[in-house]
Amino acid sequence: MSRIASAFARLKADRKVALIPFFTAGDPSIEETVPLMHTLVKAGADIIELGVPFSDPQADGPVIQRSSERALARKMTLRKVLEMVTEFRRGDASTPVVLMGYANPIEAMGRQNFAALAQRAGVDGVLVVDIPPEESADWVRTVRANDLDPIFLLAPTSTEARVEQVARLASGFVYYVSLKGVTGASHLDRSEVADRLPKLQAAIPLPVGVGFGIRDAASAAAVAEVADAVVVGSRIIQEMEASSSADLHPRVAALVSELRGAVDAARRA
Repeated sequence: MSRIASAFARLKADRKVALIPFFTAGDPSIEETVPLMHTLVKAGADIIELGVPFSDPQADGPVIQRSSERALARKMTLRKVLEMVTEFRRGDASTPVVLMGYANPIEAMGRQNFAALAQRAGVDGVLVVDIPPEESADWVRTVRANDLDPIFLLAPTSTEARVEQVARLASGFVYYVSLKGVTGASHLDRSEVADRLPKLQAAIPLPVGVGFGIRDAASAAAVAEVADAVVVGSRIIQEMEASSSADLHPRVAALVSELRGAVDAARRA
């Protein structure tokens, strides 16, 4: 059983929802990336979504765009991201790591080469925003051959045909984009999520996580009432932006601990 599947099985047995924080590798610094991954786990993260910086992150709002720009200015590359996962694995053999990014850096490295290196580093899943399911057959074969879970996005506008495709192709979990927009938007429609999630969960034999627009304990709790996982990215990066080097880890840990408590309380209720 993969690390992602094991994590969700454990959480289901404990009647808990996965908390998946996101941040961009190389931001706020290359040196802090792996220590921040460990801080997130200690504060309550179940899975880490690590962003691969890219110059044109079209699905991301201004907060994550700034984060990618800062990381790229520090000469972050996909190869360095994989080296960071390797370093993280020396201290944590169990927490799943999902890479989130865009196709261009992977194509530049070569799909097969990337998949083999990612497996060797200890990556568990890959979410590539701009490889749609209709064009992903070769991609899915490549990553699965290297024991990586291909993770796909669904949105409020996804058709039944797209949902069926993702149900066939995905493994690990499916990421539901909770709104029509980019990351960091604040107009989360909780009623739409509550209406849509049970239908997706009935159609997809995998956990369904929800991200985009989750900005605080209240929105995380609302999503946790219906989702299998709660994904939080822009809000965590904003906390990093507001932190000094001295209080970076305590502030990030406090935020993630608050989200963890809200998610657990919502599910218990």
